[in-house]
Parts: sequence; C-alpha cells; structure tokens
Amino acid sequence: MKTFLLALLFVPLTVFGAGAQHLDRAPNVQGDQAALQSGARTFVNYCLNCHGLSFVRYNRLLELGLTDQQVRENLMFTADKIGQPMRIAARPAEQKQWFGAAPPDLSLVARARASGDGSGADWLYTYLRSFYRDEQRPTGWNNTLFANVGMPHILWELQGQQVLNHETHKLELAVPGKLSPAEYDKQITDLVGFLVWAGEPGAGFRRQVGYGVLVFLLLLFGVAYALKKEYWKDVKKN
Repeated sequence: MKTFLLALLFVPLTVFGAGAQHLDRAPNVQGDQAALQSGARTFVNYCLNCHGLSFVRYNRLLELGLTDQQVRENLMFTADKIGQPMRIAARPAEQKQWFGAAPPDLSLVARARASGDGSGADWLYTYLRSFYRDEQRPTGWNNTLFANVGMPHILWELQGQQVLNHETHKLELAVPGKLSPAEYDKQITDLVGFLVWAGEPGAGFRRQVGYGVLVFLLLLFGVAYALKKEYWKDVKKN
C-alpha cells in the first residue's frame, strides 16, 4: 500500500512555506458524498499505511453514505472492529527507525495548514499538484510550494512527471500519467475534501442545526413583533 505526505515528517507543521507562491483555490466538495467517498478511497489506498486519522473512527465513514459492509470490505484494513480509530498498522517505533521520525497523524492537517495566504484545503490542493522532477534531490522530486521537500511524489503514476521551466517558473507536464490533468485535479479535490471532512466530521450537522436555529429565531421574531403591535394597539386606545 502506498503513502503520501511524507514531507510532513521533516518539518514542523508550523512551517508552511506558502508565502512564495499563490495558493490555488480548492473546490469545496463538502456535502458531496460521492466526492468524499472517492477521497476516502484515495486516502486508504495511498496514505493510511503511514499516516493515521486517529480522531476518526471507521464507523464515521457511514456518514458519507457508505454501508457497514462497504466500509468493512473496502476501507477497513487497519482494524478489526468498525468502531476503532483509523490508525496505521505500523508501529511508531518502526516508523521512526525507517523514516527518522514517526509520520504525523493527519486528522487535523487541513486545519493546521491554514494560514493568512489561504485555507488548509487550498494549501493541500496546491501542494499535491506542484511536484516536479529534480534529480538533485535525494528522492528525485521537488515541489514549487514546498521547496526542497523531503517527500517523493507518490502519486506520480496518476499525474505523470512535471518539470519546472526555469525561464517562466511554471510547471510543464513532460510525461503524461494514467489520469488526464483534469482527472488528477478531481482526484486531489476529493482527497483534500475528505481530509477537510476528517478534521471536523460533525461540521455539516452543526451547520444544519445552525440554519434551523436561525429559521426558528426569524419565526419567533415575527410572532413577537405581531404580539408587540397587538399589545401596543390596545395601549394606545387607552
């Protein structure tokens, strides 16, 4: 099973490195269950081997419109019970030996990456689309958003190989991948959307409750205003 975001192993979460490049706006797919399900599949297949979501239990994926059977058969590879957290299978001590540091948990990565330049979703969306070949780096990869990143481009087979045009300072697709640029952007959109959802799974429910409360207060205001007019009408007569 593949993994990504290994760059987070080598730098503190407080170092964003986003100030030198404009962040692309990540499409908002919150509320799109099909997109979030796609993001969950990508996360499990490419990330969960090293990066866990310890604040999210597998049974919360049912809130994305998945059935218990779908979660158990297609997404639940690191736990025996559906109520267990989405933790990694590898031991932290082993990962520290392999990578030099235990990979961080990604439960709050979208929220942690938020800065004055944009949201955490914008940072992740831009970052995952900004890898390019750089033979001078140990991994053979670099990133225009995160200079000298220690993470290899795990998704290169999907995106292809980009190169940096040093004259225009823009990325160019040198070797196409399995997905077209539009398809790859959509897959990254879904993945980022899932990470945003994972940071606050109950946000959608709270938003619905908030809308309901506002509607109730508007109705209550209407009733109170009508009562006030009726009351003062009698007072003026007297």
